[in-house]
Amino acid sequence: MNLRIRLTVLSFFEFFVWGAWLITIGAYWFQTKQWGGAEFGAIFSTMGISAIFMPAIFGIIADRWVNAERLLGICHLIGGIILYFIPQVNDPNTFFWVLLLYMVFYMPTISLANTVSYTALIKNGKDIIKDFPPIRVWGTIGFIAAMWIVSLLHIETSAAQFYVAAIASVLFGFYSFSLPKCPPQLKTTGQTSLVDALGLKAFSLFKTPKMALFFIFALLLGAALQLTNAYGDTFLHDFAKMPQYTNTMAVKYPAIIMSISQMSETAFILAIPFFLRKFGIKQVMLISMVAWVLRFALFAYSDPAGGLWMIVASCIVYGMAFDFFNISGSLFVDTQVNPEIRASAQGIFMMMTNGFGAFLGSQISGMVIEKYFTNADRSMDWTGIWLAFAGYALVVAVLFAIFFRHKHEPEATASVRH
Repeated sequence: MNLRIRLTVLSFFEFFVWGAWLITIGAYWFQTKQWGGAEFGAIFSTMGISAIFMPAIFGIIADRWVNAERLLGICHLIGGIILYFIPQVNDPNTFFWVLLLYMVFYMPTISLANTVSYTALIKNGKDIIKDFPPIRVWGTIGFIAAMWIVSLLHIETSAAQFYVAAIASVLFGFYSFSLPKCPPQLKTTGQTSLVDALGLKAFSLFKTPKMALFFIFALLLGAALQLTNAYGDTFLHDFAKMPQYTNTMAVKYPAIIMSISQMSETAFILAIPFFLRKFGIKQVMLISMVAWVLRFALFAYSDPAGGLWMIVASCIVYGMAFDFFNISGSLFVDTQVNPEIRASAQGIFMMMTNGFGAFLGSQISGMVIEKYFTNADRSMDWTGIWLAFAGYALVVAVLFAIFFRHKHEPEATASVRH
């Protein structure tokens, strides 16, 4: 099978598995189980907790001992089994631990999938900045496909969404073993330091001020990403409680409306090579941060009727907010490291964004919403919530513009191969 097709299938199923439940788990939690907001903040933090450790650990394993594509397959097979049992959980505390166990195996697969793609492309003489985005765009298409399936089957508030994800995960797990071989690259000979022996060499990136600062801002933007994932779908579902919005498209098919965000991603992913080479990582990240401000601010004043255009505009802006941060950031990290620590470096980037960022964003937002934006009747002040998130993103953007220093050299990214 053609290399591009093989990596395209990889990207599609990697994010199909996530898309089947990530956006709709809030609806399942609040609408079906009717569990609390503070508890939900803890549930969404499972992504952050697992990503703090597991991507970096699995990156070290892939760099030193086990092929990355094999680790990818093992993680998805185990994850599929866990997903199958999630619907059996009937209390929020147990749900937390079961979902945490699943995320322990899923979160490393995002950076492992990137590692497999980067390694295979570079081995075949490809330019990752030019050739990776058209492949990665199929991950977004997979995410959209999963959301549409869940929505059209009317299982957005049902436990059946986890069965869809479980089947996809198991199938993808077996497929992963057929991917191009990505053997460990970090070879040690003779006497080695304890850091090298433990595979912690990639953490030396924190010694470089520019990279340390980049990872800190990756953490702060990672928090913003989890806010929109956690509350976007249930925000639309809440309009169903108001008679004037009951029959609107956004209320009847909220996951499909939210999937406009992922449709927008497909366009902005393909624009990444141009923007990175033209403007550099700092300007691209700043564009992302401004887009996050718009994402939240538009939600704040929207509704499914006269304000539907704001919801749609917010979803379109999301494509730029996500891609210009998450995918561009991953590509930037790969251009700054040696091949032997590629998997570990990608694991650290995932640790800062979907690890510390997701954990802090989920925990703090859950407590803030519970204390300041939850009314006496347990309804939520969505305008206040989204404006608070917009203010947060604006502060991060201003700080990034002031403190992050990076000289853009177009010729340096003209052709990135290791």
